[in-house]
Amino acid sequence: MNDPLGKALLDYLDGEQDNEINVLSPDVEDDVIPVDYFFRKFDDMPEVEREALKLVRGKTLDVGAGSGCHTLWLKENHIDVVPIDTSSGCVEAMKRQNIDNARQDDIWKMQEEQFDTLLLLMNGMGYAGKIENLPQFLRQLKKLVKPGGQILFDSTDLIYLFLDDEGGAWIDLNDKYIGEITYTMEYKGEKTDPFSWLFVDFDLVNEAAEMVGLQADKILSTKTYGYLARLTKK
Repeated sequence: MNDPLGKALLDYLDGEQDNEINVLSPDVEDDVIPVDYFFRKFDDMPEVEREALKLVRGKTLDVGAGSGCHTLWLKENHIDVVPIDTSSGCVEAMKRQNIDNARQDDIWKMQEEQFDTLLLLMNGMGYAGKIENLPQFLRQLKKLVKPGGQILFDSTDLIYLFLDDEGGAWIDLNDKYIGEITYTMEYKGEKTDPFSWLFVDFDLVNEAAEMVGLQADKILSTKTYGYLARLTKK
């Protein structure tokens, strides 16, 4: 399997610190992410990430940990954290930074373990893929949370892409949900297969949470239509 993100992180650790990852999409404008962004320190993180990290408690699962930047801060603050990623390169990059318990795993497939906190940052609801999968994804997360535990995640309402000058929005209700975005990641000519990533507004998260017996609370909102939220068992 191609692993452009993992390769980029390992190249960074080998001294190639000016490289970029191309994020391609038929749905939104293509983007470029400097690889050093994945190695950001706490003070350089967006507000939603900083606030989420400060709310973490107990045994924690860092989902899609990437380079391990969130895990490193949690470890420095004496949090028992287990970082997982589906990318073997990301896991190797974490181990090279002395995150010895980093492991290659898929949040959808985990069954036995339970945690006090599940941490899903960088638009963590994206792992649902499509809006129709959201209730099933929340059920999976719920299984992995101890009684009294929490799920912390951030996402973005992409309605802002459709706003006109008067603040109204025209959306084709017969088309797919506006937050379902297809991406391909590319680095040094190596590409992933196209994959679907979900950006979901808080109201829809709240509806899905109600369906599966979770309480959804918005912690903060940003001026760019992002937000941080917490899910807890009812």
